[in-house]
Amino acid sequence: MFKPRQIAQKFVAREQSEGAGARVYRSIGSAQLRSLDPFLVLDEASVGLPGGFPAHPHRGFETVSYMLPTSKGHFQHEDFLGNKGTLQPGDLQWMTAGRGIMHSEMPKTREPAHGLQLWVNLPKHRKMIEPRYQDVPRESVPHAFNDDKSVEALVFAGEVFGQRGPIETEAPVTSPARVSRSFDAQRARVRD
Repeated sequence: MFKPRQIAQKFVAREQSEGAGARVYRSIGSAQLRSLDPFLVLDEASVGLPGGFPAHPHRGFETVSYMLPTSKGHFQHEDFLGNKGTLQPGDLQWMTAGRGIMHSEMPKTREPAHGLQLWVNLPKHRKMIEPRYQDVPRESVPHAFNDDKSVEALVFAGEVFGQRGPIETEAPVTSPARVSRSFDAQRARVRD
């Protein structure tokens, strides 16, 4: 059963430059919203060629990239371990950087690829694990419903309403109860 909660804090995601010619809207990780460990960053991006995120390093955390189902474009992921994949609308990519990885995420068309990326901190004792890449196409994601079917959840990781997601996480992740977030599906913008 869901219980209503009071909103503890409101803020506006800030637009900023990232990668090569890309703009993102950052909420978690901005000056207004820090210290939500294990959540380090939450960005919304809508990027088409020639912009993108050419080869860059990560270490000590996981990146969770979700291409919104309404996205007109898609991304190509490639890393120095030889992993390569296309992130289509509705797909999810879970990359564990661990001890370190170089990778790129580039749109394949001028039509913007529109998605979200969450950075999840690894526990101290897991920061130097081997890097890995998990790709989840939209058709393999379980849909879970509450008892009266008034809530539908796409389950990528963990368990919701008795459905288990396909992603193997390095640590359990629980959202802090003191922060509420809303999502405007019309504009697909994380906002207050």
